[in-house]
Amino acid sequence: MGPHAVVRRAATYVVLGAGLLPVLLPFYWMIVTALKDRKEVFSPTPLWWPTHLVWQNFPQAWHGAPFGRFFVNSIIVSLAIVLIQLATASLGAFALARFRFRGQALVFAAIIAALIIPIQVTFIANFITLQRLGWLDTYLALIAPYMASAFGTFLLRQAFLSVPRQLEDAARLDRCSGLAFLWHVLLPLSRPTVLAFSLVALVAHWNDYFWPLIVTNSDRVRTLPIGLGMFIGQEVTTDWNLLMAASLFVSAPMLAVFFVLQRYFVQSFLRAGIRG
Repeated sequence: MGPHAVVRRAATYVVLGAGLLPVLLPFYWMIVTALKDRKEVFSPTPLWWPTHLVWQNFPQAWHGAPFGRFFVNSIIVSLAIVLIQLATASLGAFALARFRFRGQALVFAAIIAALIIPIQVTFIANFITLQRLGWLDTYLALIAPYMASAFGTFLLRQAFLSVPRQLEDAARLDRCSGLAFLWHVLLPLSRPTVLAFSLVALVAHWNDYFWPLIVTNSDRVRTLPIGLGMFIGQEVTTDWNLLMAASLFVSAPMLAVFFVLQRYFVQSFLRAGIRG
């Protein structure tokens, strides 16, 4: 490698590092604050590293609210929504990508229109419906409005369109058609897209705050964002080290999932525009 190439690569790393610094700095400060003593948090001169690590902040913050129950609720609700959306989106995308039927263009246009309409527009109608069904303050209230995803249907349709028709013809010769072709061929070949959509949906519903706040009234079904909001409202949260500790273990699972699956996330959006 020549000297000019080394200089260009070094300059590239410097620019990328400078752009990455504003993104990582808040996370670093959250971690450092979570490990500080309360006196060091409010010190006149900001301390970039605590004089001694206070690991006790994490169990103290954990017991400040029923975070164990909130974790279980978030896992149940988020995974249920993701699995149901994968089922409905894959079936809808399969029909739009591999079949021809009357009104297909209209159905696809309706899906695109649904991408434009914000979900908050439907909250009043959904709340009234759930209230009449007696589902408020239950898991069904948190899951039912999100059982279908226009974004997931669009993304998987684009992935299914990239699979050659010749492969489908060969599968039919082997008596693999219909849902068997979807399960054994389309979904495995679209794995990066499936994983990327799962990641997007999981993070979105793990962090969802407004809808769970509306339809839940008890700790029995409240999720982590609501629990963190309750923790902020308590007197103990004047201790910012405890608040940062609670924020850290609430956000850590999704950060770990994203870093594990980030390459699939990029691949899926690169493939989404291959076929129209």
